Amino acid sequence: MSDTSHATLQPTGTPLGRFLSDGWVTTKRNLLKIKRVPDILVFTLIQPIMFVLLFTYVYGGVIEIPGSSYQEFLMAGIFAQTVVFGSTYSGSAMAQDLKDGIIDRFRTLPMNPSAVLVGRTNGDMFINAASMAVMMITGFIVGWRVRSSFFEALAAVALILLFAYSFSWVMAYVGMSVRSPEIINNVSFLILFPITFISNAFVPSSTLPGPLRAFAEWNPVSALVQTSRELFGNVPDAFPVGESWTAQNPLLTVLIGMAVMLAIFVPLSIRKFAAISSR
Repeated sequence: MSDTSHATLQPTGTPLGRFLSDGWVTTKRNLLKIKRVPDILVFTLIQPIMFVLLFTYVYGGVIEIPGSSYQEFLMAGIFAQTVVFGSTYSGSAMAQDLKDGIIDRFRTLPMNPSAVLVGRTNGDMFINAASMAVMMITGFIVGWRVRSSFFEALAAVALILLFAYSFSWVMAYVGMSVRSPEIINNVSFLILFPITFISNAFVPSSTLPGPLRAFAEWNPVSALVQTSRELFGNVPDAFPVGESWTAQNPLLTVLIGMAVMLAIFVPLSIRKFAAISSR
């Protein structure tokens, strides 16, 4: 009997096949967790609605955008801010799994260790996609309109979700680096607030004072927002564009930013997870 039990724990198939299968299983595990605890998804979807309504009706009346409405200027910024903030779920979930001993359970199974991270970031991609859908509907209700083609708008949504996926790997690494799930929120705010608010997400970067304007123009979130606005057709002719290389080449900047994040934090996260699992 012991021989049979041992045989069932041996990994089968090719390494790539096992990696894809294990990644899919851990992705389903995270999606089933959302189904069983729907509060996670409900409150995640309420937050972007609040941001859209808050910025539209509280700040929209005092911020003028040359040649356009603040609703159309705002939405790309809200999309970017929400998915970047949503990536913190990767960090907090990894920290919580470590605390609850879930990672110790995974290490006893014949599975690819990196599949846990793949499942975690894939699950967050689903949450961000749902948030995007809710925000777009809310945006249409408050007056936001897509002025470009369907495929350009689809490209904007895909770009925002890919950026969020890349950032999820950053936060997954941060989540494994903190000692307690309670710390991850404080660490996240220190990272996320500067890169989302010191950008062109809510006001044109040209209105910021010198050092902050320079930071905003080199901020990859600004490049993501500017590219998304252009793809949605929400950039008026009179809208001021910065003179920095990043401001002049926002699409290339955001692609480089995503490549750098994945190149650095995917191997770092896998190495960190392997180190934790071997303790």
